[in-house]
Amino acid sequence: MKEFKESELIINPDGSIYHLKLRPEQVSDTIIVVGDQDRVSRISAHFSKIEHQVSNREFITHTGYYKNKRITVLSTGIGTDNIDIVINELDALVNIDLQSRVQKDRHTSLSIVRLGTSGALQPDIEVDSYVASAYGLGFDGLLYFYQFDESIVEGDMLTAFMNHTSWERQLPKPYIVAASDALLEKVGRGLRRGITATANGFYGPQGRELRIPLAFPGMNTAIESFAYQGERIMNYEMETSALYALSRLLGHNAVTVCAIIANRVSKQYSQDYMQTIDRLIIEVLDRISE
Repeated sequence: MKEFKESELIINPDGSIYHLKLRPEQVSDTIIVVGDQDRVSRISAHFSKIEHQVSNREFITHTGYYKNKRITVLSTGIGTDNIDIVINELDALVNIDLQSRVQKDRHTSLSIVRLGTSGALQPDIEVDSYVASAYGLGFDGLLYFYQFDESIVEGDMLTAFMNHTSWERQLPKPYIVAASDALLEKVGRGLRRGITATANGFYGPQGRELRIPLAFPGMNTAIESFAYQGERIMNYEMETSALYALSRLLGHNAVTVCAIIANRVSKQYSQDYMQTIDRLIIEVLDRISE
């Protein structure tokens, strides 16, 4: 069995994993991930019982029970770089023996639901509505640092997207990975579905221009007008592509459901998006507890 060296798998003196500061018994196999630290307590406030509360850097974790379902809620912070940390360390907690530093004989598959916020890229998607991500379209390049079977990427859709947008060579090569079918049906039923674009920044990479001119000012127009076999790019955010890619590589199930707090086409912004988030929290908790 492969032994994971101390420099590759860093374990804290208390036996917890390095960044998340969690021990295996503190994590459920059903996990809600959120970007915002404050959203963790907003979700766990609905729990009947909280077993564990752990905090380290931007990573805050509450594990407890909702309607007799054991659930972990974890804040990831912003960006695919943080998702790289979170998913690898969650996987290590359940699939590597942290004492012997070897992979466990039996694989544990996690169900991971991202509950996030995003901006709509289609004029008909209303602010304060919800979108379930059938696909994650990554502009971050993270997947290409790992070995992977080409079958996890939606190759025909990706080729059509790159041709449609005349994708610039100096930009990272995109990738497209599908959500877990089972989680998409369970958590996303009745919601708008489509492709979610994951950017590696909030300003320039999402077409926002402040004091630095954009290198590709027409990029959003090309992204918005893309369609493939009835699928459109519905929204922009900053985590889903890495969540889907790493979950698929590690044998976990993942889906993203986002509240639309802005519409980039109509230039509208939610007047009270916290109410929208609160409604989504209840919806997600009820669905994963069924």
